[in-house]
Amino acid sequence: MYFESNRSSRDGMVAVGSVVMNRVASRQYPNSGCGVVGQKNQFARGVMTRKMDARSAPLVRDAALSVLRGERHPLIGQAQFFHTASYRASYNNMHYVLTTGGNAFYERRRPELVTRPYPLPAMEGITGR
Repeated sequence: MYFESNRSSRDGMVAVGSVVMNRVASRQYPNSGCGVVGQKNQFARGVMTRKMDARSAPLVRDAALSVLRGERHPLIGQAQFFHTASYRASYNNMHYVLTTGGNAFYERRRPELVTRPYPLPAMEGITGR
């Protein structure tokens, strides 16, 4: 959560954590958070080996514990994917549900079911305390 949300917001970290937990609930991914995060090519290369900034630790810890206790970003829905918000993909199966913490979150859908094919405007301040 810390590295993938660019340490930018609690909303971003909770959204990333929500994607991880959506994957845990899916039969297509490992059935644990560690299994999902540790999968090859699932998250940015080298992310898990970087050192965390100690000043950010309380925010990260709070967000992680909240997700482990069941909090989900209320706009994430069933999204299992995200990319940097500035990235523009040309796939026609990406239904965007949220942009927060520097990332755009989306569900993969059949093209005819996609109603939001572009990342939404960034939204912060929805989660937490």
